[in-house]
Amino acid sequence: MLTVGLTGGIGAGKSEVSRLLVSYGAVLIDADRIAREVVEPGTPGLAAVVDAFGTGILTPDGTLDRPKLGTIVFADAERLATLNAIVHPLVGARSTELQGAAGADAVVVHDVPLLTENKLAPLYDLVVVVDAAPETQLDRLVRLRGMAESEARARMAAQATREERRAVADLLIDNDGPLEKLEPQVRRVWEELSRRAVSAG
Repeated sequence: MLTVGLTGGIGAGKSEVSRLLVSYGAVLIDADRIAREVVEPGTPGLAAVVDAFGTGILTPDGTLDRPKLGTIVFADAERLATLNAIVHPLVGARSTELQGAAGADAVVVHDVPLLTENKLAPLYDLVVVVDAAPETQLDRLVRLRGMAESEARARMAAQATREERRAVADLLIDNDGPLEKLEPQVRRVWEELSRRAVSAG
C-alpha cells in the first residue's frame, strides 16, 4: 500500500485531481467529506460543536449551518482552532478505519485541504500538491463558486501560503491553466504512484 497526501489551496483544483486519480484506480479518503459526516445530526461531533459555538450555528432542521459557522471561524483564528480541535481527531479516526479496509497493493489518496497547515506531511509516504497562483484561486472562487471577493480572500488568508505548500510537495501538479493541461499531468503522477505502490508492496 502507498499512502498519499493530496493537498492544495482553496480553488486550486484539488477536487478535479482527486476525481481523476479515482478514475485511474486510487482509493480516495476525502477529509472534507468525512468532516461533514462526523458532524451530522445525532453525532457526538455535532454535539461538541454546538457546545462550543451555541445553537445559532444550526439550521431549523437541526443540521449544521456550515456557511454560518464558516463566517465565524474564518474571521477568528482562535475559534477556528477550537473547531479544528473537535473535528480533526474524529476525521483522523475515520480515515484510519477506511485506510485499513483498502487492499494491500492500493494507492490510498488522502484528500486533505489543511495538510500543510496541520503539519501532516509525515503521515504519508508522499505528498502531492495541486498548485495554482493566488490570482487564479481568487478568480475561480469568485467566478465559479460565486463567493464574494472579501470572503474568498479571507478563506485564502486562513490557509498556508503557496510557498509553504510547495515546500512539502514530493510531486507538484500545476493547475494554473485549462483543464486539458491538467489530465496528462495527473496521468503521469498516477503512473509514478502506481510504480511506487508496487515497489512498496
